Amino acid sequence: MTTDAEIQNALPALASGNVAVITGGASGIGLAAAKRLAAMGLKIVLADIGGARLDETAGAVATNAGASAVLAVATDVSKADELDRLAEKAFGAFGDVSLLMNNAGVGNNPGKPWENRDAWKRLLDINFWGVVHGVEAFVPRMLAAGRPGLIVNTGSKQGITTPPGNLAYNVSKSGVKTFTEGLAHALRNEPGANIAAHLLIPGFTFTGLTEGATEKPAGAWTGEQVIDFMLASLVRGDFYILCPDNEATRPMDEKRMAWAIGDIIENRPALSRWHPDYKEAFAAFMER
Repeated sequence: MTTDAEIQNALPALASGNVAVITGGASGIGLAAAKRLAAMGLKIVLADIGGARLDETAGAVATNAGASAVLAVATDVSKADELDRLAEKAFGAFGDVSLLMNNAGVGNNPGKPWENRDAWKRLLDINFWGVVHGVEAFVPRMLAAGRPGLIVNTGSKQGITTPPGNLAYNVSKSGVKTFTEGLAHALRNEPGANIAAHLLIPGFTFTGLTEGATEKPAGAWTGEQVIDFMLASLVRGDFYILCPDNEATRPMDEKRMAWAIGDIIENRPALSRWHPDYKEAFAAFMER
């Protein structure tokens, strides 16, 4: 595991005393990030839907950072004005923000493309627009501060290989991928900017979105493992933080992704990986 000293030497944005804002911070990957960063000496702003869970999380993180170094702000990321309010509170309480993790997300399945418009809109408003709202609220202030900064947006492998099962979720995470790629390019070309954007792509992770699981499945990583991998990837300067898990190795993920883009190149049917006519060809491709 990359040590805290190695991380902070390589990444000035994560220096002790700096400020991290984490949406979806009351559980899963967000909570794991908050605890690790607090232990590294950062001040933590936790944003999540309000209630007892957020309060309890703030107390748990405060055991690492001290109560005065943790701020919990009830936030619905689907609403731009609430992200603006979050930014006001974060900058007002702690000063310049060095790390923004746009991590909030939901995984409920609203159904087929022609069903449940309101549920589709709600999922996209949280998973995609929540990221956009976070960037809009924080990046201008981070740029104005002129300090080293990091933005990490949580995507998903489902936004790349787009497997059948939850189309709305896939659409939202595909949007996050494309948006974050464009954000990284824009920041790279912004005069005087010292902020880098990165796409976190978790594997099978035991979080609040793990449907039907009351304990960690054997194939899943913990949120803590994801954050350890994320920090090591940031030290390397990786834009795509492609996490393995206990079932899928990186070579497996690479082949699945290569097959997915091959649908376009080879003019195969959409989602041919799950098409009966291509079952044997895909299996052979994976075995090569």
